Amino acid sequence: MKKNFIINLAILLFVNLLVKPIYIFGIERNVQNIVGAEEFGFYFSLFNFSLLLQIILDLGTTNLNNRNIAQHEHMLGKYFSNIVGLKFILAVFYAIISLSIAFIIGYEPRQLKLLSLLIFNQFLASFVLYLRSNISGMHLFKTDSIISVLDRLLMIIILSIIIWGNVTKSPLKIEWFVFAQTGSYGLTALVAFLIVLKRSAFFKPRFNIKFFLVFLKESYPYALLILLMAFYNKIDSIMLERILPDGKEQAGVYAQAFRLLDAFSMIAYLFSVLLLPMFARMIKNKEPIEELAKLSSLILIIPSIILASACHMYNFEIMDIMYIEHVERSAPILSFLMTGFIGISTTYIFGTLLTANGSLKQLNIMAASGMVINILLNLILIPKLYAQGSAIASMITQLFTAFTQVLIAAYIFKFRINYLLIGKIMVFAVLSFIINHWVYLHISNWLIAISTGITLCILLAFFLRIFTIKAIIKILKYDT
Repeated sequence: MKKNFIINLAILLFVNLLVKPIYIFGIERNVQNIVGAEEFGFYFSLFNFSLLLQIILDLGTTNLNNRNIAQHEHMLGKYFSNIVGLKFILAVFYAIISLSIAFIIGYEPRQLKLLSLLIFNQFLASFVLYLRSNISGMHLFKTDSIISVLDRLLMIIILSIIIWGNVTKSPLKIEWFVFAQTGSYGLTALVAFLIVLKRSAFFKPRFNIKFFLVFLKESYPYALLILLMAFYNKIDSIMLERILPDGKEQAGVYAQAFRLLDAFSMIAYLFSVLLLPMFARMIKNKEPIEELAKLSSLILIIPSIILASACHMYNFEIMDIMYIEHVERSAPILSFLMTGFIGISTTYIFGTLLTANGSLKQLNIMAASGMVINILLNLILIPKLYAQGSAIASMITQLFTAFTQVLIAAYIFKFRINYLLIGKIMVFAVLSFIINHWVYLHISNWLIAISTGITLCILLAFFLRIFTIKAIIKILKYDT
């Protein structure tokens, strides 16, 4: 299973690294530079608002479906026929509730209009994720790899034509960006639907209330978990926009630094896509999971520490090459957010393991604690430190929730505590920041400096024997 994981992870990473960086840095970054921080902040806060209640679209069905299909693939036809009908019913409730809350909290007509389109986009995105849960649940990881980047590939094509094709007389509007999302998600959903339809023994859309109630009863703990995590992951920009007089601009400044975090989080998320069905099947078959958990966590957490240390030292240089305004304000925000990325990476391993095990009670308590901590810290820090306060709140929350999940997983699965490895990782983290600081002081060209720092940190990981060539070769030769 470890060899399987490495091969499929390599394919998934390769495909995503071909497409998603081009979208994030070539397209989305240019959109923000063209429309400006305030206009993009206007969109960014609404986008995150649409994500807060996105769980109504799903109610945990995607994670539960992924786990169930991985363990009982023959049930695909039954689940597919019933859940498609359920998804459309949930979409209606999601739209009504989201727009009602937006109206109550005082969103203006233009905000409500754009939010309506974003709500439809979230339905399409949620439907794609549900369809992908069937594909990955059947262990069709290569197919899932293609679907995972199809929407971004389509957006690159559409927005490249709009930005550089001279097909419009007026400058790019943020609404056009959202319309491009609609078309891309719609085509991706159609392709994914046809793939699942071909693999399903039968498909007949049903509105079986009894099935809905039974399935939702089983999935609601997953729904609660996603809702709570959405609050502590996405509420920052909404609170900035609502609390501060210049909230839209502050949300735009925050979005500049958040874009890099989002880019790397997409890569980290791919680990959970592979690991959830793998962990679920291994737990069902009572196979040992400690080695896979250890391997995946090292592959993800060590690079996240290297990235965090590099972004801490070169925050201004990175922001300066990406944006044309608010560079000085967004640079320190990047340092805090990327430190929090270490926690996000840890969550994608151990949170996925606990989800595959069905340890939802423990995860929900953890997520509720994270939500309370994040909201309180934002209320305290935003009035004093503005967007930087939100970044500090996010960093603290991500590190707290990650540490909690590691403790829960170690307790439930009775992992042997490897004090030597933990010590090596802590030493590695400290030395990574020291190495990047030393390189920063001694090499004037920041591109050469950052490359040198990252290279030295990688060599340090091998020197501390966190990774060894022998172990890597053994993994590639091993399969179960």
